[in-house]
Amino acid sequence: MKLAPTIAIVRAHWSIELPSLTIENYVKTIFEMCASQNGQLALTGKLAVALGVSPGTVTSMLKTLSDSGLARYTPYEGVELTDAGRGLALRVLRRHRLIELFLVRTLNLTWDEVHDEAENMEHAVSDLLVDRIDEFLGRPGSDPHGDPIPRADGTMEIPPSTRLDAWPVERPFQLVRVTDQSSEFLRYLVEVGLPLGAQARVTNNRLEAGTITIVTASGTTTLAASAAQKLLVADASS
Repeated sequence: MKLAPTIAIVRAHWSIELPSLTIENYVKTIFEMCASQNGQLALTGKLAVALGVSPGTVTSMLKTLSDSGLARYTPYEGVELTDAGRGLALRVLRRHRLIELFLVRTLNLTWDEVHDEAENMEHAVSDLLVDRIDEFLGRPGSDPHGDPIPRADGTMEIPPSTRLDAWPVERPFQLVRVTDQSSEFLRYLVEVGLPLGAQARVTNNRLEAGTITIVTASGTTTLAASAAQKLLVADASS
């Protein structure tokens, strides 16, 4: 499965008042879920699991988001964001990802430590402070996990990448993005020699067994296909 074969530009609208923490969490989660599903509607059940609440609570909030013009909710089908909702989601993601990178570069936190800290801070910082952080960091394009950082004007570049489970055998690759940012998974990747930017190659892809064998600078590792699906890679042969 190849993601974003060309650089994608996502445009957003920033001219909205700062909403509640709950609304920000919902639109961010809906945005990320739809993006991971190639634009398909986010389902109520999956949102409930992702947000740690009951399906009934999600349904009630989706109606609120729909009434406020941030989302389009269709019962029994799912939800997608409006332009205003996408703008708000990108605004929250910009804060979150810049905070993560700031914590790594200035306080020397590791990539498995910053996600939860950024979750706590993203709702409390102003856009002015976020813009200053962006300037201080040199207008970076991605965060410590390889996620693209939305710009202040509401655009976001998504470089081309491919899931590791679909990468050709023996073709060198570089890890450019990790979609599972749980601390345990990120620490595991470091242990097997796959931090962000690491180069490796696939030596065996056994789809029938659900395993992929790779060779990194640290040695040979066999990954479950479910883990490889969370790793986005790009060509490293040049």
